[in-house]
Amino acid sequence: MPIEGAKIGKGTILWHSDLINIYGSVIGKDCSIAAFVEIGKNVTIGDRCRIQAFVFIPSGATIGNDVFIGPGVVFINDKYPPIPKEIFKPGKIIIEDKVSIGAGALILPPVRIGKGASIGAGAVVTKDVAPGEVMVGIPARKLE
Repeated sequence: MPIEGAKIGKGTILWHSDLINIYGSVIGKDCSIAAFVEIGKNVTIGDRCRIQAFVFIPSGATIGNDVFIGPGVVFINDKYPPIPKEIFKPGKIIIEDKVSIGAGALILPPVRIGKGASIGAGAVVTKDVAPGEVMVGIPARKLE
C-alpha cells in the first residue's frame, strides 16, 4: 500500500507501513499509526496523535495535537453521495486538540469537534461538539 507525497514528522511510527495508505498529507511528530489506515490528500494531523487500525480519514480533514482515534473510526467528507466529481465539495472536518474518539464512531461533515471532547464508541456525530463535551449514541447526543 502506498505512502505517496506525505510529510511525516520525526518520531512518528507507522506500524506495518506496507498496510497503510497516506496520500499527500502532513503527519506531525511522535504519532502512532496502525495498520489498515487510509489518510486522503491534504489531511493535516498534529503531534502525538494515536490512530488505531481500520481508520479512514478523507481528503481535507484537520486533526489537532494529542488526539486518539480508536479502531474502525470512519470520517466521511461527502454527506450526500453520489455527487458528480465536477460539483463535489467536501464537507469540512476539524478535530481540535486532546479529543478522544471511541472505536467504530462515524463522523459526518461538516463538523468541528472541540478541544478535549470525547466521542463514545459507535457514536454517529452529525453536528459540532463543544469543547469538553462527551457525546454518545446514534445520533450522538451530550452525555449528561
